[in-house]
Order: sequence, then C-alpha cells, then structure tokens
Amino acid sequence: MIDTGTFFLYLAVMAGVTYLIRMLPLVLCKEKIKNRFVISFLYYVPYAVLSAMTIPAIFFSTSYLLSAILGLTAAVILSLFEKKLLTVAIGACCTVFVVEYIVQWIA
Repeated sequence: MIDTGTFFLYLAVMAGVTYLIRMLPLVLCKEKIKNRFVISFLYYVPYAVLSAMTIPAIFFSTSYLLSAILGLTAAVILSLFEKKLLTVAIGACCTVFVVEYIVQWIA
C-alpha cells in the first residue's frame, strides 16, 4: 500500500501528462491542417490504436485459443453484415461461451 504523499505525487504526474497530451496539439497547430496525407493519417490513428490494444487482448482473454479465434470470427462476420455494436458483442460472447463449453465437455 502506498502512502498518501506518494499517491498524490503519482496523481499529479498523471494529470500533468494527460493535460500535456491534450494541450500540445492545440498550441503547436494554430492553423488548420491542409495536407491531405496528414489529415488522412490523423483520421485513422484512433482506429489503429484501438485495434492494437484490442486484438491482443482478445486472444489472451479466453481459456482456449480456439474460442478466441471463433469469437473474433463471429464478431467480424456480424460486423460485415452491418449489425449494431451490441449485437456484435453479444454474438461474439455467446460464440466464446458455447465453444468453451463444448471444449470443456469434450476434454
């Protein structure tokens, strides 16, 4: 357990870093960005970061790799059919649940 002084020091550093990350683009980019490459790059950054954080977590969040792969496959297929986010999430979770139940039953 950390003491109160250390906690508030960590909290202040975290708040400062968060503020700097949000403030620096506003200070450094005073004009509107006109470069098409930079605009398209910045457009896709959130999707790339979200994918980079989510995909590894998918494969290590289940008991069996097979259930993770089939759950991801179900999510991709449902999203290709343009289903809503809740439907995709429920479909992937149900797929993982069923596959893990079957694998445990077989093993």
